[in-house]
Amino acid sequence: MNSFDIIGMAFKSLWRRKVRTILTVLGVVVGTASIVVMLSLSIGMNESFEQQVGMMGSLNIINVDTYYRPEASENSSGEVVSVRSSRQQNNTLDDKDIEAFAAIEGVEAVTPMLTTYIKFESGKYMAHMQIIGINAKSMEAFGFNLEEGRLLEANDTNAVVFGSQIKDMFYNPKSRNWYAREEAKVDVMKDKVTISFDTGYSDNAQSGNKSNRLRNKEQEINAVGLLKQGQNEKDYSAYMNVDFLKKLIKSNSRTSTTPGRISYGMNNNTQGYERAMVKVTKLEDVERVQKAIKEMGFGAYSLNDILKQMLDATKTIRTILSAIGGVAFLIAAIGITNTMVMSIYERTREIGIMKVLGCVLSDIRKLFLLESAMIGFLGGIAGLAFSYLTSMLLNKAGINFLDIGWSSGAPPSKISIIPVWLALAGVVFAAVVGIISGAYPSARAMRLSPLEAIRNE
Repeated sequence: MNSFDIIGMAFKSLWRRKVRTILTVLGVVVGTASIVVMLSLSIGMNESFEQQVGMMGSLNIINVDTYYRPEASENSSGEVVSVRSSRQQNNTLDDKDIEAFAAIEGVEAVTPMLTTYIKFESGKYMAHMQIIGINAKSMEAFGFNLEEGRLLEANDTNAVVFGSQIKDMFYNPKSRNWYAREEAKVDVMKDKVTISFDTGYSDNAQSGNKSNRLRNKEQEINAVGLLKQGQNEKDYSAYMNVDFLKKLIKSNSRTSTTPGRISYGMNNNTQGYERAMVKVTKLEDVERVQKAIKEMGFGAYSLNDILKQMLDATKTIRTILSAIGGVAFLIAAIGITNTMVMSIYERTREIGIMKVLGCVLSDIRKLFLLESAMIGFLGGIAGLAFSYLTSMLLNKAGINFLDIGWSSGAPPSKISIIPVWLALAGVVFAAVVGIISGAYPSARAMRLSPLEAIRNE
């Protein structure tokens, strides 16, 4: 028989017993829909976690600090060794280390983070906030998005980029009700703004003292950019070229009466940085780069650590969901096998006649395998359609049981997500299960004796 004859016979056989075929296909539909929907819930859970953690910042950014705590290790017998190795180390983070981070394969950008708290003044208003020294060339890579103006440039000196909420931090120290934070009429992009390391919180004797004013010289700044609102540290910080801020801190350390207090962000000897940020090009390389930084003797953490903990915590749930779908598919496979075995008993005479007429055994095997594959394929297609319908209804319901409250203002995440690869895998897997389920019945049909098969009816 040629291939068209086998296909025609397979269709006729399935249609002749259409009720049983439909019931068997329904079993595959339930199995396919179960495993696709369960896996889509698992994927939706992962996507929801990534979206909510991503609201806190980029998953590709690694934060580096000088406090390194070696991880516990295991000896040859499998026992955890963590007595001495768990002692925290405090190392110096300098420009050489920054260059070493940049040389790691997969790293896109690196910047030191030099932080100090200073006073901003504009007319009768003032604000106490942190200013962060950063590598101007790397600002774009680290996701500094502008609302107005421009980002820092390498040759900038007194240029500053402000966070979106800076304007709300100014207040009038002479106001009787300054604790109520009356709205300050300050436009940092247009008004004259000065900074100083005088940490006086009001216009009192300390800030008015002539000697203090000499020690804490005011520095006029040039506001060049205003960042978009991002619901993180960037909203409440000001950014300056790290080299220029370093000069300001060192200059103030020589004149200030309290140099230690204003050197926040640097080590006690005012050498090095307290922290740095590393941007990794590919998300899958973050863990490797993070490990490499730790091996250099620095603390390294990223939002991937939080995401990994969340995924580990829900691993059992995801395993159960997958197992439920797998059991449903197993039941469907048993149903296909049962249908094909019953078909052999009902078609014993037909099989005997085919053998007597000289039909080769491989054609008989192909016939039964094709029938079982068609049951699996049709069930897979129908099951996939049912899966999309179920997924749409779940997402329409808007029940976001995965919301952990970190994504305020973000669009609601989907409960069920069916990517293209899962849809194709569901149909292919259903067809493969059908073929496997038909393997035993087809082998049984090949072993039937033609004379006994004819005599049977």
